[in-house]
Amino acid sequence: MARPEYESWVREILRCPVGKHPLVDVEDEQGAPALQCAEDCDGPGRRRRYPVVDGIPVLLADDATVVSV
Repeated sequence: MARPEYESWVREILRCPVGKHPLVDVEDEQGAPALQCAEDCDGPGRRRRYPVVDGIPVLLADDATVVSV
């Protein structure tokens, strides 16, 4: 699945709605594009990952997955 391309100004304002951290591009377990906190967000070594659906990031805390890094 192709990773969505965002203009630089959009990338600058995309933030985790919970921890207000910058987000980085990742892939989920199925290889789909997602955005993940660049810093720990739900405790040490844990970060929130947000799905990207049809090229649109779904930045809702209830839709996030907390992953260990």
